[in-house]
Amino acid sequence: MDRVDTLIASFDNALRTMAGAVHARRANPATTLPVDALGAEDRRLSGALMRVNHVGEVCAQALYQAQALTARTPALRQQMLQAAREETDHLAWTGQRLAELGSRASWLNPLWYAGAFGIGLLAGRLGDAASLGFVVETERQVEQHLATHLDRLPAADARSRAIVDVMKADERSHADAAAAAGAARLPLPVRWAMRASARVMTTVAHRV
Repeated sequence: MDRVDTLIASFDNALRTMAGAVHARRANPATTLPVDALGAEDRRLSGALMRVNHVGEVCAQALYQAQALTARTPALRQQMLQAAREETDHLAWTGQRLAELGSRASWLNPLWYAGAFGIGLLAGRLGDAASLGFVVETERQVEQHLATHLDRLPAADARSRAIVDVMKADERSHADAAAAAGAARLPLPVRWAMRASARVMTTVAHRV
C-alpha cells in the first residue's frame, strides 16, 4: 500500500505542478523586500532567468517523485519525498516571481516534466546508491547554475536574488544529504551527459 499511496501522490503532484496549484510551506524570501522598479530590459532578463529556474523546479518535482516510486527502502522513499516537498517551495516562489515580473512559465513544462520523470525512473531502477548519486550530481549542477544566475540577475532585482539565494542553499543541502545516505559516484560520461542535457533545457527554457 505504501507504493500505491506514493503512486497516487505522485500523480496528484504532477497535476498540481502542471496547473501551478502549489503552495509553499515556508515564507517567500522576497516577501519582506520592497517592490523593485526594474527597467523593461532588466525585467525581461529577470523573467527569462526565473523561467529557467521555474523549469528546473518542475523537473525536480518529476525526478524526486519518480525516484521515490523506485526507491528500494522506505527510508530512501521518505528522503526523496521530503526533498520534493522542499522543492515545492522553490516552485511556488519562482511562479510568484514570474507573475510579479509580468512573465510566464515555459510552454514546454509538460514535456520537461515527462522527460525528467522518465530519467528519474531510470535512475531509481539502477539501485538506491545510483539514485542517490544522481541526486548528488543533479543538485551540485543546479547549485552551480544558480550561482551563475546570481551573477546574471540585474543588480536591482533584489527579490529574485533573495529567492535564488535560498534555493541555492537548499540544493546544496539536498546534495549533502544524498551523499551522506550512501550515494555512488556516477561515471564521468554520465555526468557529462547530464550537463549537456541541462544546457539544452536551460537554453530552450530561456526563450520558450
